[in-house]
Amino acid sequence: MRPQAAGGRRAASPNVCSLLARRAHGFYARDAGVAHRQNLGLLRKIMCQESTKFKNVWTTHSSSPIAYERGRIYLDNYQCCVSSIAQEPRILYQKPKCSKSEKIEDALLLESPLGEMLPSPSDYKSSLIVLTVQNWLLRLSADTGEILEKIYLAGSCCKFRYLSWDTPQEVMVVKSAQNKLPAAARQAGIQQSVLFYLAVFQVLPLSFIGMLEINKKIFGNSVTDVAVSNGILIVMCSMGLVRLYNFQAISEQFMEQPFDLGHEFNWNGQVGVVGKYPFGLPCNIKITDTPPLLFEASSLENAFQIGGYPWHYIITPNKKKHKGVFHICSLKDNALAKNGIQDMKCCSLEPDWIYFHPDMSGRIIHVGPDLIKVLKLKEVKNNTDQMEIAEDFTIVANRENCVNSAVTVTASGRVVKKRFNLLDDDPEQETFKIVDYEDELDLLSTVAVTQIGADGRAHLDLHCNERGILLKSIPLLESWDVTYSHEVYFDKDLVLHIEQKPNGRFSCYVYQMVCDTAKDDECSSHEKTERAFCKKGGRIFEYI
Repeated sequence: MRPQAAGGRRAASPNVCSLLARRAHGFYARDAGVAHRQNLGLLRKIMCQESTKFKNVWTTHSSSPIAYERGRIYLDNYQCCVSSIAQEPRILYQKPKCSKSEKIEDALLLESPLGEMLPSPSDYKSSLIVLTVQNWLLRLSADTGEILEKIYLAGSCCKFRYLSWDTPQEVMVVKSAQNKLPAAARQAGIQQSVLFYLAVFQVLPLSFIGMLEINKKIFGNSVTDVAVSNGILIVMCSMGLVRLYNFQAISEQFMEQPFDLGHEFNWNGQVGVVGKYPFGLPCNIKITDTPPLLFEASSLENAFQIGGYPWHYIITPNKKKHKGVFHICSLKDNALAKNGIQDMKCCSLEPDWIYFHPDMSGRIIHVGPDLIKVLKLKEVKNNTDQMEIAEDFTIVANRENCVNSAVTVTASGRVVKKRFNLLDDDPEQETFKIVDYEDELDLLSTVAVTQIGADGRAHLDLHCNERGILLKSIPLLESWDVTYSHEVYFDKDLVLHIEQKPNGRFSCYVYQMVCDTAKDDECSSHEKTERAFCKKGGRIFEYI
């Protein structure tokens, strides 16, 4: 039965063409994406309510690094996986302790693409791509640890160590450590011309694109590092030089022969199967001449970033005295933007840092010890060819109680002059340590720390990404030592703090959102509370 309008009249039928046009542009009221966005909007509102708290539900410790990926905590070199979603630790899988030869060097989380037909049912679930010390590339089930695919990369000619995305969730790059000759070989005058190897794969289904070598004879003797990102081959050289090349053009021009994983091949006198032991992968992209240079820049410590709209890049002039000074220039003509020199003039042990905002808005985030600036690019009035840097909003650390006077007067009336001033990032003053962006909730998160003596306190603040307004402050109950290494993850209704101590011990503190107002004091109190301990899978967990 059709819906009736007021007064008993039949409601007008919606325009079918209009609905189809809106759906083609991504607007459809019953679409799963629309429902998901609405749910995230509700979650954000609930989270920012004053009565909503984050409770430290459990903690664990480890003698090896701890990693976090999308609701999963990986321990013991990825041999143990614990769900962070449940209020109690739930072990998803526990594998036997691996030998040193099976040690995992690096890992990437691989998630199923939407709207694509995949060859295997397991491809529709999240998986983990891991690289072992013996040059094996494995695809594991993220929930069970089962090996889904196994690829042998190469023999002892190189040691692959690093995984990265060229295009996130589409094209993956496996990079070797820098090739270095033994001391005896160098003393004998033997030259090492190949510095790095890069193996490139399309993911889901996993397919081999090609392998290439970075050779001194082609790229010069000064090469120190290399990367592939967004279709660009980035070559870093000594003295701060950064060179950009078109990777797709290189692979098309210098590809000698394409190969498919699992197929037999005859290559340079070797007969084997692509991706199988002992042959591995053929180096089928042979660069025989210097490829065309897209762009070149000189920057201190090779620091170079591209982003914004229209395209701009950020560098630091290549002199030590300019450390902490950032130039924002047009990629089109290298012109410095108006107000494009950003300098906070910090006097601190740790330098300030700058980067393009990951929300794809083209804005820039500049973080100092006590100040976060969110900057935007906009056209100069009466000059559409030039862009200027303008301040969108700022976030300032709470230093209201900070007294840094050069002269103090004692109770007896004696005047005492300080011989030195506090650093901008002195531990006794609130200092920004981490700034991140939660894309699903569109929130900017900051971690600020104050340490007096041995007792350090940190809080995670959630800010409106559009205006910078403080929406929520979450205290981290554990003591924060500024001399330790820290990572903080804010993932929707979860906060995770991973701490590394100098003695090689790691700790993981898991916080979850709770809406029970009766537990407000328990969730936010820094006072020590009773803890319970339990053992699961041979691991001890602490509960509050």
